Amino acid sequence: MSGNAQGGPQRGRYHHGELRPALIEASFDLLAEAGPAAFSVAQVARRLGVSTAAPYRHFADRDHLLAAVATRAAEELAERFRQAADGAGQDPAERFAATAGAYVRYVGARGAGFDVIFARPLVALQDRDLADAGRRLVDLLFELAQDALGQGPAAALTLLEQHVTAAHGYATLHPGGLFSRVSPREGVDGTADLAVATSRALVRGAPEAAAPGQPSPGRPHD
Repeated sequence: MSGNAQGGPQRGRYHHGELRPALIEASFDLLAEAGPAAFSVAQVARRLGVSTAAPYRHFADRDHLLAAVATRAAEELAERFRQAADGAGQDPAERFAATAGAYVRYVGARGAGFDVIFARPLVALQDRDLADAGRRLVDLLFELAQDALGQGPAAALTLLEQHVTAAHGYATLHPGGLFSRVSPREGVDGTADLAVATSRALVRGAPEAAAPGQPSPGRPHD
C-alpha cells in the first residue's frame, strides 16, 4: 500500500527543518518561470506537494517568503560578482564590467534580481537579514566602481547607477529575444557579453557601446 502513517503520499515528505529551504528553492524556480508578478505561496506549495497551509508555519505571508528568497539572491549575487571580478584579472575596469555579465547570467538562471532584492514591499518589512545582505551587495559593487574609476564617491555612485540600470535592463529584456538579434552570440551568454561591453563603455567614457561587428546606434550606417 502506498502512502505512510501520516495518511497520504505527500504528508511527511519534508521534516520540519527541511521544508523552509525547500520552499526558498522552489520559489526561485517559480520566479524563473513566471516572474515576481505571478508568484504565490500556494503555487510554491503545490510544486513541493505540500498543503497550501504548510509554508505558513515558516513564513507569515508571501512577502516574508519573498524576503527570504531575496536574501538568498543577494548573497548568491555577491558571490557571483566576486567570482566574475576575480576571473576578469587585475584591470579594475574589467573587474567592474564583468559583474554586469554575471548579473545577466544569474537572473537568467534564478529569476531573481535587483527588482526582487530591493522591492519596495520587502524593504518595508525591515527584515534585518535582507537589509544586511542588500547592503553588502551594494557595498561590493560600489567598491568595484570606485576602483574602476579611481575617483571619489560621487562619480562612483553615478557610474554604479548607470551600471545597475544597464545590467538589469539587459537581464529583463533578454527573455524576449531582443538581444539575440544584435549579438554575435546567442542565448544568455550573448546578452551577458553585451552587458559587459556596455558597462566597459561606461567606465571608459564612451557614449555608447556597440556589439562586436555592429555599428554604434548613434552613428549613421555606411
